[in-house]
Amino acid sequence: MNVLFNPFTNTDYINVRMYNVSSVFRNVDCLRTFYSMLNIPTQAFPAPGSQQRVSPSGQSGRNKVALKPGHSLMDWIRFTKSGKDLTGLRGRLIEVTQDELQKHNTRADCWTCIRGMVYNVTPYMDYHPGGEEELMKAAGRDGTELFDQVHRWVNYESMLKECLVGRMATKVPTAVQAIIPPPPPTSLAPPTSVAPPPDKDSRPRYDWFQTDVTVHLVVYVKRKIPSSGCTSVDLKAGVLRLEVLFGKMSYMIHLRLADEVDDDVSVHTSFSVGKIQVTIRKQTKGKWTSLGQPLEFHNTFLRKKDRALYYRGYVLVSKTEVNHNTYVFRLKPPRGTVLHVPVGQHVYLKANIQDTEVVRPYTPVDQSLSASSNNSSQDSDLYLMIKVYPEGALTPHLDGLNIGENVFVSGAEGTFSLRPLRDVTHLYLLAAGTGFTPMARLIRLALQDFDSIRQTKLLFFNHGEDDILWHCELNELSANNERFQVEYVLSEPSDSWTGKRGRVDDSLLKDFLIRPDSSKVFVCVCGPTTFTELTL
Repeated sequence: MNVLFNPFTNTDYINVRMYNVSSVFRNVDCLRTFYSMLNIPTQAFPAPGSQQRVSPSGQSGRNKVALKPGHSLMDWIRFTKSGKDLTGLRGRLIEVTQDELQKHNTRADCWTCIRGMVYNVTPYMDYHPGGEEELMKAAGRDGTELFDQVHRWVNYESMLKECLVGRMATKVPTAVQAIIPPPPPTSLAPPTSVAPPPDKDSRPRYDWFQTDVTVHLVVYVKRKIPSSGCTSVDLKAGVLRLEVLFGKMSYMIHLRLADEVDDDVSVHTSFSVGKIQVTIRKQTKGKWTSLGQPLEFHNTFLRKKDRALYYRGYVLVSKTEVNHNTYVFRLKPPRGTVLHVPVGQHVYLKANIQDTEVVRPYTPVDQSLSASSNNSSQDSDLYLMIKVYPEGALTPHLDGLNIGENVFVSGAEGTFSLRPLRDVTHLYLLAAGTGFTPMARLIRLALQDFDSIRQTKLLFFNHGEDDILWHCELNELSANNERFQVEYVLSEPSDSWTGKRGRVDDSLLKDFLIRPDSSKVFVCVCGPTTFTELTL
């Protein structure tokens, strides 16, 4: 049996569990027995590149702790600007030896090293959302690997700039090793044809061809492509950056093009054959003798976590109210950018607040539940359903943006795979609050792209009726599509509420998670940490 942990990231406190329970049992007479039978693998949490920490019941993992009043991210930003000496060195920067770093390994005196720079994180202990225990794992040693597992998306240089002690001392090498130069770049001369390369490995390949007025770059990914796409293209000032995502892997094309081109770019994806074609218009008619000059990481196939996040400035074009505290923000990419976010994955938004970079993850939704998520260069706008928290670090800033103002958006992150859905007949979705946002695109996908899924059912938990996101759209979809059902559960309903009441418990789940005979069931859970823990 397979157990998948793939964070559908949306807000600071959302976790997700996904379980393929097709072979677990014939009925759900005993929910506790069902969950005890889950064979949960040991792995590092969270998934690389995700803000979320996911830990199975009974297993220790990083979870957010309750911070003391006055110790939020915004309080930390204000504290760093108070003028206090946070390093204990009165403004001096020093070179830190390995022996010196190891001396500072206590709660009251904690230094750590991230990418060669040493920080005194003692003042940050009480402000760290993961708690003191997490920071102490890197006390007195290099914490780069631990940091990347949990916070690769965080700009630590900005967050901890007032805590900078200095640079790690470099060891003098005892011998000089021969340096082998890299092989010369692959020829970028025009190909004789655009047929896929004949080799049989799984590494993607690219080719190109041209007319007098256009250049066409073709990537052969050697596998089917999900209908929501997997490509990001950025063309600016003659530099082309193209990235294609495959689960945990990333394939990149990075070139300075041979001649001047228009900034507009179009992307056509052949999903079933695994081909992506990017078309660019030349500013001057004629034939190119090469595609251009390779830049850093050109034609590389790497683990996604080994690539730095790439941001581009999006423009807010509209903000539509969903309920009393949640909005759909429509963001338009810059000219020359096409960004596909696969279903189940998220992006990071970044803004500079009080001279500190603040980054948060959000899961895109479609324009509506009935809208197709097939991407094209003509419609690459990003729709994000975001709940505004008055004391939040980023959402008040987003709420205060005027139409036409910018926010920085990363490429897609996450490792959720649609492959387990191929043989599923019944899809069950458990969502609480804004944990609904990743479910929105999954619902559309199940109904439009997976004919094998006979039934998709959503059990949606909220405080009150006014908190239900896309309430009317869900009701309309349920009424018009016999393959979709939705049930609501309210913990603080009004007297007139006739639906289910209460919170998540064994009884509710037992009634909802029914496995018909000869069916294959897949369950997705998304909500606050306490909610996901109670569903296990």
